[in-house]
Amino acid sequence: MSLSLKNDLAIFDIEATGLDISKDRIVEIAILKVDAEGNESSYLQRINPEIEISAESIEIHGITQEDIKDAPTFKEAADEIAQFIGKADLAGFNSNKFDIPMLAEEFLRVGHSFNVADRKFVDVQNIFHKMEQRTLIAAYKFYCDKNLDNAHSADADVKATYEVLKAQVERYEELENDIAYLSDFSKNNKNEIVDFAGRIARNKKGEIIYNFGKHKGKSIAEVAKDEPGYYGWMMNGNFPRYTKAVLKEEMERIKSLRREAKEKRKAQEEHKMENKIEQLKSKFGK
Repeated sequence: MSLSLKNDLAIFDIEATGLDISKDRIVEIAILKVDAEGNESSYLQRINPEIEISAESIEIHGITQEDIKDAPTFKEAADEIAQFIGKADLAGFNSNKFDIPMLAEEFLRVGHSFNVADRKFVDVQNIFHKMEQRTLIAAYKFYCDKNLDNAHSADADVKATYEVLKAQVERYEELENDIAYLSDFSKNNKNEIVDFAGRIARNKKGEIIYNFGKHKGKSIAEVAKDEPGYYGWMMNGNFPRYTKAVLKEEMERIKSLRREAKEKRKAQEEHKMENKIEQLKSKFGK
């Protein structure tokens, strides 16, 4: 079957130097882009991360320092990657927790204008875990009745992820063949995550809230009023750049609302004073 697409869909997989979103870097990215007619195009690029690849990561994906020494840096490849993705929605396996925030970090790190936020995100792993509770290898076997050879090769993983997603939509009648629906379904939180890393969220009231630590569940505005230093602690801490960008944007919005409220109160006070002066003039005939 074919997926029902309103926008292009970019299914992608990242191999990295490690698992720390804020510190580690991409060493390989594979993208399979599908348009509304089902036409497919592929992109595969190794990246020089400019830092050491951890031994644990090398054991998983097999990419060594020697393999990427002549590869372009992310800064050098950023324009090409962004142009290939275009305005496509994004999908992957565990992509909401790892691949998308890692990609966002890389673009922010090099100051690229690529915006990952204005898209739908489909996490095939979340759909799979809600339905079957297994891994990509098991998912591929379960849904496609195939063995996933060369697992943890970005190119093999991204193709398997695409096949699993199509099979999931075909298998479960309750799953709508619609990327917006699949994006919502594959979210794994009660609150809507707004920073990918899960530190900042939106509650049912539409308020932007902290989603971790001692202020979990409290709005950014509430914490800014009660403990203004918490914002500075986060901005100077070891948090992903995208998390900091989202937090900064919300704080600027809060400050703007406060300025507007202050100006409104000032205008109201001035209006009251003008009315009082007019009343006094009228009373004394001046």
